Amino acid sequence: MVAAVLGYIVAMVGYAIEYAFGRQGVVARIAARTPRQATKVLVATDGTEIPVVDDGEDDEAGHRPPVDAGRAAMIGRIALGVQTVAAAAHAACLVFRSLAAHRVPWGNMYEYVLTACFIATVAWLVVAYKRSSVRHLGLFVSLVVAILLCLDAAKLYATAGPLVPALNSYWLIIHVSAMTVASGLFMVGFVTMSLYLIQERREHALAVEARARRTDGDDYVERPLRFPLTLGERLPAAESIERLGFRLHALAFPIWTFAIMCGAIWAEHAWGTYWNWDPKETWSFIAWVVYAAFLHARATPSLRGRWSGWIAIVGWAVMMVNLFGVNFVVTGLHSYAGVG
Repeated sequence: MVAAVLGYIVAMVGYAIEYAFGRQGVVARIAARTPRQATKVLVATDGTEIPVVDDGEDDEAGHRPPVDAGRAAMIGRIALGVQTVAAAAHAACLVFRSLAAHRVPWGNMYEYVLTACFIATVAWLVVAYKRSSVRHLGLFVSLVVAILLCLDAAKLYATAGPLVPALNSYWLIIHVSAMTVASGLFMVGFVTMSLYLIQERREHALAVEARARRTDGDDYVERPLRFPLTLGERLPAAESIERLGFRLHALAFPIWTFAIMCGAIWAEHAWGTYWNWDPKETWSFIAWVVYAAFLHARATPSLRGRWSGWIAIVGWAVMMVNLFGVNFVVTGLHSYAGVG
């Protein structure tokens, strides 16, 4: 686990270098001898046109990016390789945990977080290998995974041992594995939608600025963007980020639904009833409702965009309440976290 965490941190540093100095980085654009020309135009909701530099090898005028951008891209590729190796160490951690406990490695909260972070990493690696243009966004995914793993090791660690009798069922493999897979996908979706909201606000601010510049003319006073909107200078277009976040949530939602259904069947076998309104069950259902609202809002033109993005953020907040708040604060039928 230590090797995995260190690998994720090293990968995070590499992604940060590509984020700052890469093809989309503001440092690379400033260092370029000839400014790159806009190759496409985004049209805001009010009709304002926003020029955006394409992510291709050459711009419209045929100018190559500066050498530093190429080196930063190479470092980004190295970071992706390091993250892949760290994911292999992470997988080995799960395998050895399973061998030590003589069971599947998700019988307590420590193992659940460990597995969910692994699923999130694998999901991001699939995205990064398929779409190199968003590779540098691995900085934020690696940051979230590294923080959760450090918290997991420092505060949630439990000695490997047999399952409590209530969990000794084949439904554990079906129900909890589906939960962890959905949680890992929701984690990456949360990071993606957070970046989308930043970029969406930045594009809106640029549209307002362009309109004010046309209206005021020589009297226009430029207002520089502030953090976190300045992060958007290195991000892909908001529409592209939002599309990626939607696909991750659309994949995770039916898996989460399946997990809740399996949990209800398991509850009937173990406790004689399908639903007990136990705190864990309740918050899982609340998360399901929120993510269903996200998918509905995303399909509704008047709510698609900023509104649906914030609903996705609320959904992840509910997931964190379900994971940490319920396990540490509330006692219920699902008190198997192993954290005392």
